Amino acid sequence: MNDPRESKKPRLSFETTQDLSHGSTLVMAKNMSMDGNNEVSAEQDEKASFGLPGKMLTPCGYEYLDHTADIQIHAWGTTLENSFEQAVLGMFGYMTELKHVEIDDTATMEFEAEGHDMLSLLFNLMDEFLFRFVTEPFVVCSQIKILEFNREDFKIRVQGLGEVFDLDKHPQGTEIKAVTYSNMQIHHDQPTNDIYVIVDI
Repeated sequence: MNDPRESKKPRLSFETTQDLSHGSTLVMAKNMSMDGNNEVSAEQDEKASFGLPGKMLTPCGYEYLDHTADIQIHAWGTTLENSFEQAVLGMFGYMTELKHVEIDDTATMEFEAEGHDMLSLLFNLMDEFLFRFVTEPFVVCSQIKILEFNREDFKIRVQGLGEVFDLDKHPQGTEIKAVTYSNMQIHHDQPTNDIYVIVDI
């Protein structure tokens, strides 16, 4: 089995800095070219960033890797919790530009996800967020905060912050039909806790 960390070129990558105490997130597009040859200018880089004021502590992020007719999300972070959060953000970020998503306290969601192992936990977490996006009230999240992470029982309590999706405000990206188990990987033994998830588009 090929290791996507070596064989895939990023289609679009983001470097995220997150304030764990305030939940603020700064995302910068690092490579906008389809072939991976052209770097984004400083002006483009600045325009692509967004976030809330706060002390920037944790470097983490996500990128999109080409994968036949689907897309592969590669997420990373200094902790496994960070990587799980970034995988969910990567999913939302493919469907709309998160820099346009504000925080509406009335739309904040909190729920628990569980699985029988780490892969099923990640799948169920992302699948639940996707379900809540495609059903009323159609909430898109620009911040994800894992409040509890039980690695022994494979349970997560998570909070999603954002607002109701509005086509007049939020650019429409590519629809994600489903999260898949295909070649799903969690490298929690790596310093960057790399995660790879293929989504059906």
